[in-house]
Amino acid sequence: MSMLVPIKSKSNRTLLAASIQLLALFTLSVFISACASNPSDDQSTQGKRHKAAEFNTSLGLEYMTRGQYEVALGKLKKAIKADPGYAQAHTVIAVLYERIGEMELAGKHYHKAYQAAPSKGDVNNNYGVYLCQTGEGNQATEHFLKALDDPFYSSPSVALTNAGSCALGKGELTEANNYLRRALKIEPEFPDALLTMARLNFEQQNYLTSRAFIQRYEAVASHGPESLLLAYRVETASDDDKRANKYKRSLETDFPKSDQTAEVRRISGT
Repeated sequence: MSMLVPIKSKSNRTLLAASIQLLALFTLSVFISACASNPSDDQSTQGKRHKAAEFNTSLGLEYMTRGQYEVALGKLKKAIKADPGYAQAHTVIAVLYERIGEMELAGKHYHKAYQAAPSKGDVNNNYGVYLCQTGEGNQATEHFLKALDDPFYSSPSVALTNAGSCALGKGELTEANNYLRRALKIEPEFPDALLTMARLNFEQQNYLTSRAFIQRYEAVASHGPESLLLAYRVETASDDDKRANKYKRSLETDFPKSDQTAEVRRISGT
C-alpha cells in the first residue's frame, strides 16, 4: 500500500495531537462542620493533574525519540493515570505501541484519543492512519474527512493526502486522484502528495505524468529509498535506461542495504 503521512504537520513533522481537558469528579474531604468545600479546590486539583499529564507526556515523547522505549512507556502511563482524558498522551503512547509491535494496544489508545477529542483534526488524522494500516480503509477515510471539519486544524493537506493514499491502497484510483488534487490545491509543493500522485499515475500507466510529479517532488524534497525505487520503475517502464540507471546508482550509493536496492537489483538482474 502507498505510504501514509502519520501524525505530522506540514512543516516540522513533529508529533501533534490536540488536547482536551475533561471535567472529573474528585473525592473531597468532608469537614465535621459540614461546610461546603470550595469549588476552586476541584479546579486546582484538576489543573495540577492535567499539568502532570502534560509534563509526563513531554518526557515520554523525549525518551521515545531517544529510543528509550521502556522509560517512555512508564512516563506515558503516568500521564494517562494523571489525566485519562488527555488526548495527546493517548496518541503518543499509541505511536510507541506501534513501534514495539503492539498494534492492538496502539489501536486502543488511538480510539481513546478520539473519544477524548472527537472533533480535533490531528486526532482524527492519526486514528485514520492507524485504521488504514490495519485494513479498515472505509472507517479511515471517514476520520480523514472529519479532520477537515475542524476549523483549527492546520494540516488539511496531510489528511487529504492520507485519504488519497488509503484510497490508492484500496484500488480506488478516481477517489485517490480527487483527494490528492485537493491536497495539492491547498499546498502545491507538499512532497507526500506529489509522491503519491506519482505512484497513482504509475499505477495508471501514465508514465510521463508520473515522471512530472517525481520531478516536482525532487524540487522540494530529497529522495529516500521508496521514492528512488518508484522513479526507477517509472523510467524503466518508459524505456529510458539512462534515467533508470541514474536512480539505480543513487539507491546503491545512498541506500546500499535497503530492501528497495535489493528490489532494483532483482528487476535489473544485476
